[in-house]
Amino acid sequence: MASIQAPVTVTPIVAAPAPIIKKTPRQAPFWVGGAAATCAAVVTHPLDTMKVRLQTSTTKASLVRMVATIIKQEGLTALYAGLTASLLRQATYSTARFGVYDTLKPMLGTDEKGNSSFLAQLTAGVAGGFVGGIVGSPADLTNVRMQNDGRLPPAERRNYKNAIDGLFRIAKDEGPLGLFRGIGPNVTRGVLMTASQVATYDAIKQGLLATPYFKENIVTHFTASTLAGLIATTVTSPIDVIKTRVMSGKPGLYKSTADAFVKIVKNEGPMALFKGWVPAFARLGPHTIVTFIIYEKIKDLVFKFNPEK
Repeated sequence: MASIQAPVTVTPIVAAPAPIIKKTPRQAPFWVGGAAATCAAVVTHPLDTMKVRLQTSTTKASLVRMVATIIKQEGLTALYAGLTASLLRQATYSTARFGVYDTLKPMLGTDEKGNSSFLAQLTAGVAGGFVGGIVGSPADLTNVRMQNDGRLPPAERRNYKNAIDGLFRIAKDEGPLGLFRGIGPNVTRGVLMTASQVATYDAIKQGLLATPYFKENIVTHFTASTLAGLIATTVTSPIDVIKTRVMSGKPGLYKSTADAFVKIVKNEGPMALFKGWVPAFARLGPHTIVTFIIYEKIKDLVFKFNPEK
């Protein structure tokens, strides 16, 4: 009698799913953002001077008339008044804000592609702007005063020779704490600027690269930085006007940021908070574009000569 064999059950072998390897984004060196912004400041400084002049003016004046008046009364070189202070400001303020932003952002978490959430970008932007606003405040104060000096009566001009002379003169005449005059609106502006410029640039660039129409190239960098500059100019305009008035005005004119806000709106109307928007964007737009294009190029060079291991 033939034996009956039990059926053999064959268990299929299922391959284990490939592990998801989370991409870790490379971090730019702390100094890259400051170096890029300092280079951009050389190109855009005349526009910054015009912005300061318009913001400190209590009368209505067009951009064209303002430029013509400056050149006629003070000469073409007046457009570069305070350049040394502007470079010092970028070397301190932008190095700190970009450095903190680039360091903190990946620490707040990334997805499997190495991208950060917009909340992480905003948080890093706020932190970077806060630190940058404090660190860059003395140079910013000197910069505003040097740019605004030409429109003052000769007897009221401070006549700082350069940024370093300005810092020492302020410390000597007004005390060490005088170097941080206007630090409230300056820090507020730093927070708003970095969140609306750097974080927004990152978010827009990230969104563009997620489409099939953009690649990691200068076209993407130009598009993202242009939009970021437009947003940043609008967001920071009111606090920028207040900061400039507090820093350039006589001691005691404004008791606080809130006091300056109330007095400007009461005496000149709400739109006075957007004085100088056109030269502000004419300056911040190109400045943002040049900064981020140089920033991306420096990063590429750094990563090229220091390949990931």
